Amino acid sequence: MDAKERVLEVLKQESTALSAGQIAEISGLDRKEVDKAMKLLKDEELIVSPKRCYWEAKK
Repeated sequence: MDAKERVLEVLKQESTALSAGQIAEISGLDRKEVDKAMKLLKDEELIVSPKRCYWEAKK
């Protein structure tokens, strides 16, 4: 599983929006990997930001 899939999986499992730091902590990935994965997910419109610096999977 690559970083993008792992980040999306974490966001789908959590019921609340998470910051990149929280995603990195839960997934065990490096923060830089999480940031790159989140940029790709945002470009593909698979994640949304309900409030600044917090993200959740698009429903």
